[in-house]
Amino acid sequence: MSPRGVAIPEVREQLFAATDRLLARDGPAGLTTRAITSEAGVANGMLHRHFRDLDAFLGEFAAGRLQAIADTAAALPARAGHGTVTGNLTDALLTLFSSNALALMNLVAARPQLGPALEHATAPGSGGLDDVEHHFAAYLDAEKKLGRIAPDTDTQTHAFTLLGSVHHLAMTSPAGLPDLPDRIRRIVTALVAGMRTNPA
Repeated sequence: MSPRGVAIPEVREQLFAATDRLLARDGPAGLTTRAITSEAGVANGMLHRHFRDLDAFLGEFAAGRLQAIADTAAALPARAGHGTVTGNLTDALLTLFSSNALALMNLVAARPQLGPALEHATAPGSGGLDDVEHHFAAYLDAEKKLGRIAPDTDTQTHAFTLLGSVHHLAMTSPAGLPDLPDRIRRIVTALVAGMRTNPA
């Protein structure tokens, strides 16, 4: 048996997967120890056997999921020169602002006590969420070098505008938007057109 406070990988992932489902279905208020263990199909005491308390568990859960979102953005610069500029940006934004990602943001907002556990996943230079804008700008810089967007494109401003626009759209529609993917594509298309790209 693992020492108290250290979860074996299989149990951790089983509990995390259950938390994903509960968060999507019931929101942050549905994340109780009993609900999570019941959804995971494990004994009620299993979570506390491997984590100090519910907040410690949710902190590790949120940090891991936020890091996975940040990793998606980190992979964006490698897509330069492949597919289309519009398509690449749209795909990355749809992942960043997926329903799962928005549910996770709601959890973080609802439980500010998770903050200390999320410091690495959100700290500048850590490869976490705070670097997402940098990854988008790096992608646009790479496309500029390839001649797929205009050489005078202000990549930092365009990256900020893309992320800020979609973030505003998502945050002002907490119940979700059935046409969110289409609206994201329209935002990207309009901004890419302003970069005077070659057909992409």
